[in-house]
Amino acid sequence: MQQYVIYAYDGTDEQALERRMAARPHHLVVVKQLKANGNFIVGGAILNEAGNMIGSTMLVQFETEEALYNWYNNDPYITMKVWEKVEIKLFKIADV
Repeated sequence: MQQYVIYAYDGTDEQALERRMAARPHHLVVVKQLKANGNFIVGGAILNEAGNMIGSTMLVQFETEEALYNWYNNDPYITMKVWEKVEIKLFKIADV
């Protein structure tokens, strides 16, 4: 499987944190399914200086790029407009 690192930043408008908190339970259900399927490696929230969630970082793996984008385009953080700026990069886990 090909690994990917995802840096996803939330919107910066006044409702951004509210949207994240509304979408979060749905996103976590999807991530738990990714983990059960072997697609989720590790991830978590990016925090600002005040400790508030402002984005996400994830390491995921998929058999195909199509499978990656099938998940991505249907994740609640995308469909509920939480993530505003997203970078997806190929990644290789070090064999140590």
